[in-house]
Order: sequence, then C-alpha cells, then structure tokens
Amino acid sequence: MSILVIAEHDNSALNANTLNTLNAAAKIGGDITLLVAGSDAQSVVDEAAAIASVSKVLSANDAALADGLAENIAWLVNGIAANYTHVLAPASNFGKNFLPRVAAMQDVMQVSDIVDVVSADTFVRPIYAGNALVTVKSSDSVKLITVRSTAFDAVEATGGSAAVEELAFGEAFEGVSFVSRDVTVSERPDLATAPIVVSGGRGVGSKEDFAIIEKLAEKMNAAVGASRAAVDAGYAPNDFQVGQTGKVVAPDIYFAIGISGAIQHQAGMRESKVIVAINKDEEAPIFQIATYGIVADLFDVVPELTELLS
Repeated sequence: MSILVIAEHDNSALNANTLNTLNAAAKIGGDITLLVAGSDAQSVVDEAAAIASVSKVLSANDAALADGLAENIAWLVNGIAANYTHVLAPASNFGKNFLPRVAAMQDVMQVSDIVDVVSADTFVRPIYAGNALVTVKSSDSVKLITVRSTAFDAVEATGGSAAVEELAFGEAFEGVSFVSRDVTVSERPDLATAPIVVSGGRGVGSKEDFAIIEKLAEKMNAAVGASRAAVDAGYAPNDFQVGQTGKVVAPDIYFAIGISGAIQHQAGMRESKVIVAINKDEEAPIFQIATYGIVADLFDVVPELTELLS
C-alpha cells in the first residue's frame, strides 16, 4: 500500500495536525508520502523530510499554491491520487475544503472525520453529533480520508531523512483568485492545540462580561473558547467557537463556564481529558460528562478562581 498525506502549513511551518494525520496513516500501514504544496516553503519541506514515519516528500512549489486555494490544491492532488491507495488530510477547514473536490473528481466516496483505523479499508467515524460511532468499510480503489486530529497522537517530528522530489503544478484554476485573509492575532495558545481551554457560554450574559473568561484564561496561559450560543449573541468572535459547527478540541483541561452543554457543543470537546463545568443549573447536560462540576453562579466562582491564581 502507498499512502499520500497532504500537509497543512503556512509556508513557514507545518501545522501540528499534520503530525496527528501521519499517525493515522501509519496505522493503515505502508509507505507514506507527504505532499507539501505551497510557495517558497523550503522550511516546511525540510521539516517534513525530518519526520521519521515519512518515506518521501513531494514538494510542489508554485505561486498559485501560496494561499492554499482549494481549487488549485484539489487539481494538484487529483493528478496524482491514482498513484496511491489512500489519500489523507486533516479534518480541519483546510482538509474539508479541498478533499471533497478531489473525491468528486475521482468519483469515489470520501470517508470523513475518522477517529480510528480498524484496517486498511475499515475506519471508525462519529455520527449524530458525536453521540455514536460507526464503522465503515470502503471498497474504492483510492480511499480519500479526513482525520480528526484530536483522536490520534502526534508522530515524532524528528529522526527521519526522507527523500525530496519536486512535483510540477501546471496551470492554476482561472475561476478563482485569492483576495485577502483576515487573521486574528493573539498571544494566547492556539485553540485547536492548547493544553488548557477556557470556554464561556450564554450564561456569561454579555460581550463585556465575557472578559472574565479571558482573564481566567490569561492566568492559566490557556486558549479561549465559546459555545455557539455565545458566538451567535456576539459575546465572542467566530474563531472561538467550539462544537459541531466550530472547532473540535481535546485539551488536558477544558473549562465549560456558563455552558449548558448541548450535544452540538459536546461534539467539539467531549474528548477532553478533564472537563470542569461551572453552571448554576444543576440539571445542565454538561454535568453528565464533566469530571468536576460546580453548581454555582459563575460570577462568584470565576473571579475567585482568577484571584487564587494571581
């Protein structure tokens, strides 16, 4: 078997979820090729070649690939997909954006968001907002798979010396062009990979009061998250959202503050190692999955906890 993993990166460094996706590839078994598609991304290529589990690195260097446009990456991957038995990408915005396009071009079914590998053709993935797991078997000659990175440990990033091969891109897709990217810059850890996440929900009450969530996170050097209800109410920006339609996280500690814990939110954080819930409603669903629960007014508990950490 031969496996192609598509690296997620920013042209300067690999995204951490690529290492988790490589672990899923290793569980399938076979030679692993890592594709780095970008522009002037030599540092990423060098980083990829140093990963012990990678047999070969394909480097596609073209200005049209600089901004990760799904149309161009899908065109590139489609051209080489038939050379592999499996094509994997992280189940992030990056992977979800381009891989379904490849599946359409290849006329195969995509296996999405896998959390386990049973065998080379059989995988486990969540359904019903993560409340059930289904085992699926693919008979397609090329299996296109997105990987939930929180379900797999990262592989070692060093110890390898993979061969690097240049891959020509060809012509860019003319129907789309990159305009701009609005990136939120923060000194806090990245929400998707932070070991501690402090999330606030509708119970916080307002955008101004959401500052108490951010103060607690600052004391713990934690990432800040939010429920969809809090985001929809304007308490927090969209990129803070945790849940079925937001980010999926699995930190060492997850604080759910003023969050009732609807199944859509649980789908994005229930794999956290320790869950601490603070809610004045003792019947809130979040307490059913919480490791520790505090039934109290968050405006009493959170400032006191923040003060104790000072």
